[in-house]
Amino acid sequence: MTIRANWNYPTPIRFGAGRISELADACRVAGIERPLFVTDPGLVDLPMTKAAVALLKEAGLGVEVFSDVRGNPVESNVYAGIEALKLGDHDGVVAFGGGSALDVGKTIAFMAGQTRPMWDFEDVGDWWTRADPTGIAPIVAVPTTAGTGSEVGRATVITNEESHTKKVIFHPLMMPKVVIEDPELCVGLPATITAWTGMDALAHCIEAYCAPGWHPLADGVAVEGVRLCKEFLPRAVKTGTDIEARGAMLAAASAGATAFQKGLGGIHAMSHPVGALYDTHHGLTNAVFMPYVLVFNRAAIEEKIARLAGYLGLEPSFDAFLAWILDLRAEIGISPTLAGLNVDASRLDEIAAMAIVDPTAGGNPVELTTDAAKAIFHMALAGEM
Repeated sequence: MTIRANWNYPTPIRFGAGRISELADACRVAGIERPLFVTDPGLVDLPMTKAAVALLKEAGLGVEVFSDVRGNPVESNVYAGIEALKLGDHDGVVAFGGGSALDVGKTIAFMAGQTRPMWDFEDVGDWWTRADPTGIAPIVAVPTTAGTGSEVGRATVITNEESHTKKVIFHPLMMPKVVIEDPELCVGLPATITAWTGMDALAHCIEAYCAPGWHPLADGVAVEGVRLCKEFLPRAVKTGTDIEARGAMLAAASAGATAFQKGLGGIHAMSHPVGALYDTHHGLTNAVFMPYVLVFNRAAIEEKIARLAGYLGLEPSFDAFLAWILDLRAEIGISPTLAGLNVDASRLDEIAAMAIVDPTAGGNPVELTTDAAKAIFHMALAGEM
């Protein structure tokens, strides 16, 4: 089945195979004539990336490429990109790639006209109101992985190199003006990255659904995102050329990022410090922590998870849902423990201290204390529930 569709929820999304051909038009709709094309070192020399840049050049757009982006992006990546944007007199950004490239591209566009340091716009209270909205350049986002959903988000995650902590930078106008979701761009993604990014999308959906508070719209989007992951993530990992599965996972990633405006939780609160300190892949780290955080939260989420399990065609119980998560991780090759990621307990106190103040910790259904963070870490390190 081939799906081609346009929707706004609220980001304008052009979805379907081959729609990268509309990149130049998307730029012009966003008001961009001289885009800075932000991608990462692993993508910059690939044929699909060169073809996308060629589309912009053929359309007469003044495009230049910036690819100084780490897998866990850091502030120096952003400031180097801002310098490139200003030197090239660029009037917008095309963010092309996985979550790292999207986050850096969005942050470059956001910071292009700001005079305050980036950390003054951390997602704390109303700090976003400090920004000059007229200084924010427009963004066109093109995801090439199905994970973070950053293409529909109003925030980015950047590591502070001095404190080694991941910070969430937020502003409503950081949301891209146009998104192109073309599943053909995901075809060459290795099975491991497909699995890791797909588990990131699943983590977003699950944590948004479980976050406390009443937000039926986010809950509905999250539930459907979980279903898409259940049906299509194993297919995408097994057969990378499965366009239907690739497209469904792109939709699942966008669903997760749309839903998590309601909140995230302990999976991300634990994953962020581990990723910052050990440079582990974010989606993979989320996948390792996922079942242990679910078990920790069980008393607060059991009824909701049972309903979700029923929607997925499982026995409507927490245990059935947990068993599916464990089976899925095994099927797609996810390490069951932090030890499998070369993470040890030598920095446990530091990790716990960082986890409880992470911006996502407040969305956990059960209070994430220092002792709780340490207990979850030990479970994930040893693979014991």
